[in-house]
Amino acid sequence: MHDLIVIGGGTAGLSAAVYACRANKKTLVIERESFGGQITAAPVVENYPGIGSISGAQFASDLFDQAEAQGAQFVYENVTAIEKGRTFKVKTDGGEYEARAVIIAAGCEHKKLGAVGEDKLIGSGVSYCALCDGAFFKDKTVGVVGGGNAAFAAATYLKDIARTVYLIHRRSAYRAEPTTVDKLRRTARVRFLPNSRVTEMIGGECLKGVKLDINGLTRTLALDGLFIAIGQQPDNGAFGVALDGDGYILADEHCRTDVKGIYAIGDCRKKTVRQLTTAAADGAIAVATALGEMF
Repeated sequence: MHDLIVIGGGTAGLSAAVYACRANKKTLVIERESFGGQITAAPVVENYPGIGSISGAQFASDLFDQAEAQGAQFVYENVTAIEKGRTFKVKTDGGEYEARAVIIAAGCEHKKLGAVGEDKLIGSGVSYCALCDGAFFKDKTVGVVGGGNAAFAAATYLKDIARTVYLIHRRSAYRAEPTTVDKLRRTARVRFLPNSRVTEMIGGECLKGVKLDINGLTRTLALDGLFIAIGQQPDNGAFGVALDGDGYILADEHCRTDVKGIYAIGDCRKKTVRQLTTAAADGAIAVATALGEMF
């Protein structure tokens, strides 16, 4: 029997584990893949307060070590269901665990293009977060893939950092708000490439460019960085809590879901900003709320 089970071992989940253990609560963290989450792929992190510069892998390793030193327990299993009774039973592909409260920190995955070379170059010129990595491309040439509000927000942010921003979209029409599209069209540093599909990412140690299919013709575009902004994919169906239309968990400012005793934190919940700082903050808030309500 645990006091608290945390589902997910990224920044949000490990932060929650640190706070729970410091409150002397027996805490289990269940992670289905590898601890640390998406930040482990970042070569450098320079936007976390108090840490000037650190690799994403080292950041995640330090946070894991901190949670372990505080007394958190860990298992590598996939959660298949949560059953609510007098306590919560968290079922996995490897067993069943019981706790008085549950914090869901399952994260989400960035949608990938599926282009040749994409996986190899993630963190070496290929990124899914302009806000996280844009500063590394000052006065360089970058591309943004996508046609929705997220892609236009990335291009808008990058235009004040990069020398040139190519906005690459597979269609001629854009899903972003028309006023946003019109405003960006008037920006000299942003160049639109409609009807263009990235088929290959070129580079050895780092990205050098991409191959595009433009109306059936192949073109090579030299780039220092490529930001993919075609959406994210949460995987919250097993948890039995309310979701929005895109599959994100609905939770209030105290990280409460619609089920008393179950809280949601980090990228898996509906929110406007997804950063290391907001993930860590969610972890602290959820534990504080759970301590007040469930113990």
